[in-house]
Amino acid sequence: MSETSSTKKTVLYNLHVELGAKMVPFAGYDMPVQYPAGILNEHLHTREAAGLFDVSHMGQVVISGENPARAIEALIPGDIQALSAGEMRYSFLTNDQGGILDDLIVTRRENDLFVVVNAACKEQDIALLTGGLAGKAEVTELTDRALVALQGPKAVDVLARYAPEVVAMSFMNYREVEIDGVPCFVTRSGYTGEDGFEISIPNDQAEEICRKLLDETEVMPIGLGARDSLRLEAGLCLYGHDLNEVTTPISAGLIWAISKRRRIEGGFPGADIIQADIANNPAMKRVGILPEGRAPAREHTVITNEAGETIGEITSGGFSPSLGIPIAMGYVPLDFSAVGTKINLLVRGKSRPAVVAKMPFVEQRYYRG
Repeated sequence: MSETSSTKKTVLYNLHVELGAKMVPFAGYDMPVQYPAGILNEHLHTREAAGLFDVSHMGQVVISGENPARAIEALIPGDIQALSAGEMRYSFLTNDQGGILDDLIVTRRENDLFVVVNAACKEQDIALLTGGLAGKAEVTELTDRALVALQGPKAVDVLARYAPEVVAMSFMNYREVEIDGVPCFVTRSGYTGEDGFEISIPNDQAEEICRKLLDETEVMPIGLGARDSLRLEAGLCLYGHDLNEVTTPISAGLIWAISKRRRIEGGFPGADIIQADIANNPAMKRVGILPEGRAPAREHTVITNEAGETIGEITSGGFSPSLGIPIAMGYVPLDFSAVGTKINLLVRGKSRPAVVAKMPFVEQRYYRG
């Protein structure tokens, strides 16, 4: 167990320790990387049944005011005004160079926006939102709520025992429900590629509700290790790895998150550069990669062409428990981005063959109704 005085703890810390978790510093918090079952078993269990993840280190923010949906569009390229109450959208904060400062989820509620941001960027995001929306909207961080993710094909069966109305929810929808009498914010979303939910719970009730969920036969506790391998199989980006302040959304393959109206109108930081990327194609593109053999290609592995010239690098890579092979994502020039293109990877000083592959590596199984 790793613990330092400088790291924070989520309200579920003691539960993780009780469950035998290996704790590691992550984004300023002591977080469980795995439990005694191990990353492989945790990963496969989530794909087959249901896993419970502590994501309380992430930031939960409410943006209120006269028209918060219109106000936030000055900072992000997402079409938030098109959302009805209870609908959600994936988007990102951009800088003047069109780079991504963070990716986030915005939910439109009846009278405000509920926003979830990444833990490592939480302070800068809240400062950016507060400054950028000054005079237009009020930004409030919810420090009194935990956040957990219940993911997997049996997640809906489990949660419906406590809140039957979640069965009617579809992917990227939000409802306020009571779970065992406790008022919770529930979204049908997650970052594993599976059906599932993210649940915002008052801090003082979070451990009790998590214990109840873990008592269900389908549910296992899942750490950061399996969370990472699950999202990689689903072809999902991790900020600070596959996305950063010099990566544009178009280069990252996220054009689908920018509606036609926003592509045309702009009005967000770096819009001119992102519009140029849309019109002319970016120089580099995020692609899926299948290395040959059994050796995984980790982050920062150099990608070369068949002549041995460096053309890019791996941004996420590891072993796929579901497929039993190594998988990776990385950035290559447009000319090398077509599925089936042969490339090489410098793994431990040796050039190893690989091929550009279609993503996601494992089928996404979100419930769309």
